[in-house]
Amino acid sequence: MDLVTPCPSQVNRDFWATYAQSPEQAIADFYQLSQKNDYIKLKAIAKNIAYRVPSDYGELEITINLSKPEKDPKEIAAAKLVQASNYPQCQLCLENEGYLGRVNHPARSNHRIIRFEMAGQDWGFQYSPYAYFNEHCIFLEGQHRPMAISRQSFERLLAIVEQFPGYFAGSNADLPIVGGSILTHDHYQGGRHVFPMELAPLQKTFRFAGFEQVKAGIVKWPMSVLRLTSDSKEDLINLADKILQEWRQYSDPEVQILAETDGTPHHTITPIARKRDGQFELDLVLRDNQTSPEHPDGIYHPHKDVQHIKKENIGLIEVMGLAILPPRLKEEVEQVASYLVGEADTVADYHQEWADQLKVQHLDLTDKEKALEIVKDSVGAIFARVLEDAGVYKQTEQGQAAFMRFVEQVGILPD
Repeated sequence: MDLVTPCPSQVNRDFWATYAQSPEQAIADFYQLSQKNDYIKLKAIAKNIAYRVPSDYGELEITINLSKPEKDPKEIAAAKLVQASNYPQCQLCLENEGYLGRVNHPARSNHRIIRFEMAGQDWGFQYSPYAYFNEHCIFLEGQHRPMAISRQSFERLLAIVEQFPGYFAGSNADLPIVGGSILTHDHYQGGRHVFPMELAPLQKTFRFAGFEQVKAGIVKWPMSVLRLTSDSKEDLINLADKILQEWRQYSDPEVQILAETDGTPHHTITPIARKRDGQFELDLVLRDNQTSPEHPDGIYHPHKDVQHIKKENIGLIEVMGLAILPPRLKEEVEQVASYLVGEADTVADYHQEWADQLKVQHLDLTDKEKALEIVKDSVGAIFARVLEDAGVYKQTEQGQAAFMRFVEQVGILPD
C-alpha cells in the first residue's frame, strides 16, 4: 500500500492546506486516507466483540479484543528499564513512518504522520492501527523520551483539544502498574468518542481557593476523579498543576495512601482533556501504584479474584469506562454459558468459582442465549469492580471522607 499512498511530505502539505480552510475537513481527510490504505486495520477491528452493560456509574463499554495479545503488568514495568536500542527505538517513534519492518518490529510502509509544533517542540499526529474507539489517534513527541506527567502535560492536552476540534486528548499515567503499555515514549491518545466517564455527573461540587472561576467537583465514578471546567486554559493548567504537586507528596495512612516508600514515588495522575459547550475541561484521575504482600500486583490494581477477567494495567481507556479484555474471553464466556445450561461439565480453572456462583444464582437456566447474556452482564459487573479496585478512594463513607480531606488539603473555599 506504500506505492499508492502519497509520500509523507505530500500528505502533510495536503493536510495543512486543507486545515487552513477547515480543520475538521483536514482531520476527516487524513482519517479517510488512513483507512483506505489499510493502516487502520478495519477487518481486524471488525472482529472485536463490543457491547454495553448497565452499572451503578452509568453504562460501561465492554470490548473483547481479538486483534492484539494480552500484556503482563510486570513485562510492561520491565520495559521502562530496558535501554533504548535499535531503529526505530519503539513503535511510536517518527522513524516508523514508511519503515519496512523486521522480525520483532512490524512493517509501517503505509504509515503516515502529520507533523505539527507544540510549545516549540516537534510532535506527530497519527491514527492507531488497532483502534479501540472512533477515530482513535495518537499524538507523539518527536523525540524518544519516557512518559512524564507534569504541568507541561496539561498545557499540551489543552492545546491538542483546541487544535484538533471534536477530539478529546488524554494521557496514561507515568508510573508502572497504573500506567499504560508503553512507558518509554511520551505520547497522548485521543479521538472522537464519548466515554462513560464523560457522561458521569458530579456528585460533589466546590471551588478551589484562588481559582474561583474554575468549576470543580468529584465525579460519580468508581475511580477517584476531579473534574475542572473553565473557559481559561491558564486557570485550568495552574490548578491542575497545583493538584498534581499536592498529590505527589500527599499521604493518608488511615486509608492506605502513601506518597512514597523509601524514596520510590507512588502518586501520579491520569489526565483527560476535552472541550464541552465551549469550555475547556480536565478530568484528573488520582493514581497510586503501591503494592503489598496481600496485593503484590498493586493495591489499586485489579485484585486476584477478578484477574480471571482483567489482569492488565488499568490505563487511560479503561479509566474512562471502556474495558479492553483479552481474546481468550471469547471462547471462555461461551464455555461458561454452556456450563450454566448443563452443556459443559467444566470451565477453565480460573473461572470455576465464578461459574459456580452464576450457576447457583440461575439454577433452572436452560436457554443458551439467555445464559450468554447473563455471563456477558456478569463480565460487565466484574469490570465495574476492577475500576473500583483501581480507585484510590473507595465508594464508602470512609473513602469519600478521605477524598475530601485531600481536596481540602489542596485548598477549597468554604460553602
